[in-house]
Amino acid sequence: MSYRPYQMITRRKSRQIMVGKVPVGGDAPITVQTMTNTPTEDAAATIAQIRRAEVAGVDIVRVSCPTPESTAALAEICREVNVPIVADIHFHYRRAIEAAKAGAACLRINPGNIGSAERVKEVVKAARDHGCSIRIGVNAGSLEKHLLEKYGEPNPEALVESALWHAAHLQDNDFHEFKISVKASDVFLAAAAYQQLAEVCDHPLHIGITEAGGKRTGTVKSAVGLGSLLWAGIGDTMRVSLSAEPEEEVHVGWEILKSLGIRHRGVKIISCPSCARQGFDVIRTVATLEDRLAHIETPVTLSIIGCVVNGPGEALMTDIGLTGGGAGRHMIYAAGKTDHTIDEAGLVDHVVALVEGKVAQIQAAEAVAKAEAAKQAAE
Repeated sequence: MSYRPYQMITRRKSRQIMVGKVPVGGDAPITVQTMTNTPTEDAAATIAQIRRAEVAGVDIVRVSCPTPESTAALAEICREVNVPIVADIHFHYRRAIEAAKAGAACLRINPGNIGSAERVKEVVKAARDHGCSIRIGVNAGSLEKHLLEKYGEPNPEALVESALWHAAHLQDNDFHEFKISVKASDVFLAAAAYQQLAEVCDHPLHIGITEAGGKRTGTVKSAVGLGSLLWAGIGDTMRVSLSAEPEEEVHVGWEILKSLGIRHRGVKIISCPSCARQGFDVIRTVATLEDRLAHIETPVTLSIIGCVVNGPGEALMTDIGLTGGGAGRHMIYAAGKTDHTIDEAGLVDHVVALVEGKVAQIQAAEAVAKAEAAKQAAE
């Protein structure tokens, strides 16, 4: 996909680590994460939730492991899913060791809260022995006492100092396969902390606005906070924290990345808010198409515009376009050019068929290109 100069994002240079088979940092794609909310001890329920997130396009999933029973279930969970699992550990160093042995791809810990230097060394050894990376997870709501006393309140400097303090525990053990997050529920605090941290280290950064809220409010806060960071080139992996099901977090994460042209997956619908000029029910049509096209993973752009004021212009920039017309006849565009008209009856079915046909065309072209590349490589 080509970009105009004003659409270019210069990404911060960071070291690359591996979370299982998924690269994070460097020139790797920015990954989308979520976290399960089922009791981890209930392996079947947790696996089912992860699989729904996989369908939505998740790259990495975090699972809380507060008890021996939860880490015992982790082995089955890791075995039955297709994405790497991050084990969320707080305070109990033994849970981290158990999670590493159970197959976790990454351990989310704060080394300074694990306990003695010897315990940190044991966790690092387990991570190294079992091929785990580590995420240092700093949160404004749980800063260390000595930092709150020093700064008086959670602020960007306190979050960054906490992150680097924890990082030093790992570096002292010659362990460098880690990423860092400095989350806060306040957009300004989180953004400022990430900006400061990005300037003083090259560690990959996991970005997020923690405890952002429900589906609507949390989506808005996350789009503002994460969008501004990503636009500035900051962030190697991300989670949208919503009081909603994990797959909803994944959907929103992808939409943020798609809106900035960073990653592309599925159908990107450009639609108008509708007005009295609309030639068909835009709101109902878009809602139905979003549902009917949710299974598609191949990137395709689709414009749904109610009238001819902006319809033709938007269609110039999309693979398929629909513009409302008079007398119940609506214009279909293909690759920005007028193609044919269609009436109201069967409109949604027709657009779905066009999109699925475009996807098949793209996939066929990709298969030919792949076969040709393999042939040239063999010669």
